[in-house]
Amino acid sequence: MDTKTALEILKKHTTKINLIKHAIAVSATMRHFAKLHGENAEYWACVGMLHDVDYEKYPDTHLNNTPEILKAEGFDEPFIHAVLSHGYELRNDIEPSNYMEWVLSTVDQLTGFITACALILPERKLSSVTLDSIKKRWKVPSFAAGTNRERIMRYCEKLGHDFDYVATQTLIAMQSIAGDLGL
Repeated sequence: MDTKTALEILKKHTTKINLIKHAIAVSATMRHFAKLHGENAEYWACVGMLHDVDYEKYPDTHLNNTPEILKAEGFDEPFIHAVLSHGYELRNDIEPSNYMEWVLSTVDQLTGFITACALILPERKLSSVTLDSIKKRWKVPSFAAGTNRERIMRYCEKLGHDFDYVATQTLIAMQSIAGDLGL
């Protein structure tokens, strides 16, 4: 499996460009963290690419249809578990069981938050986003109100990193594919 194939699978189930861009952002962030930790970057990127594969068709029951979709595409149980684990405490009780799964669970909403930080800037570019601007907006509960800040902070601890490190690395990953995101 490679990310090009994973993107093709995603596009079979997802047509909304914002959801595709979110998957690309999470995929790039997963790849970045895998490289930082000497892991299989392509595998991690595929997990990130397909983490919301059922979201567009089944927003109210997100992740309930994921196993069926991924099994039909030939994915094994460990891959499916990794994808399902990002719903822990939100949609299911499948707790992340390794570093990769905790990264996915942490950066899923964080990539969206960083995207929102870019979109409020006059130039609407990730290159203008800084850790300081992320932290400034983080303190404003009404900004990107759907972001579960407390969960992200706890999950940073699970990763053994502070928020500044995770946010910085996520921003670096997203900036590296800013063109793909239109940011």
